[in-house]
Amino acid sequence: MKIAIIGCGYVGQSVARLWQKKGHFLTVTTTTPEKKASLENIANQVIVMTGNDLESLNQVCENQDVILLCIGAKNRNSYRETYLETAQNLTKVLANNSTVKQLIYTGSYSILGDQKGVWTDETATPAPTNENSQILLETEQVLLTQNNPNVKVCILRLGGIYGPGRTILRIFQSWAGTTQNGNGEDYSNWTHLDDIVNGLDFAKNEQLEGIYNLVHDTPMQRKEILEKLCRIHNLPEVNWNTSDSQMYPYNTRLSNQKIKDQGYQFIHPEIILELT
Repeated sequence: MKIAIIGCGYVGQSVARLWQKKGHFLTVTTTTPEKKASLENIANQVIVMTGNDLESLNQVCENQDVILLCIGAKNRNSYRETYLETAQNLTKVLANNSTVKQLIYTGSYSILGDQKGVWTDETATPAPTNENSQILLETEQVLLTQNNPNVKVCILRLGGIYGPGRTILRIFQSWAGTTQNGNGEDYSNWTHLDDIVNGLDFAKNEQLEGIYNLVHDTPMQRKEILEKLCRIHNLPEVNWNTSDSQMYPYNTRLSNQKIKDQGYQFIHPEIILELT
């Protein structure tokens, strides 16, 4: 199978290694010329490009069976260019493409906004709380309304991404011994890198179409995560300024039942706090 991975960073490289082992012909992209040499070890073809380069994007998609859109913004000011403009150009390319059968996009549950901590599934109405979340929502909408009927679009909404080199401890270690605003009782959702890679492979193999939440079984409150993390790693506890009612803007308990109903089995159904 011929697969193009648009955006080959932390997630893209990991799934490329799996698909390389499975014998797929891989084309990957990067916006960083310095990464080309290392990426050539895990792909048959490496193209240095940005999402607004329509000619290069057309080259990437030519003769492919599957496109994985797995991009990440370098900073908070580059979301529109990175996500929305890439999606808009990609749909232009796919409109005249005769080989691509599936487009998979790694999205984010942040577009749902503050759902007041209630259980939420893929039917929930998004409520972005900031400009970048709105851009991510618009990116989803552009991809879902692409007009090539031969292309199945699958969106995997991820939680907070963690795994080797990006452990929960590493993400939150600087919080130890600090005072945070609010009470920490807002819920967060997480996805281990192993399940992102395995979930992407599952989505490809099963030709999934539509939106799926790819997150742990049990969302946890930030306060609970930090209490357990500090206890496990013998760190000073986090204190909370409860006089400030500030809440996390993505407070929701996200259900993953839809993808499990399709037959997906999580490698890590619960968050792993012990990794250093």
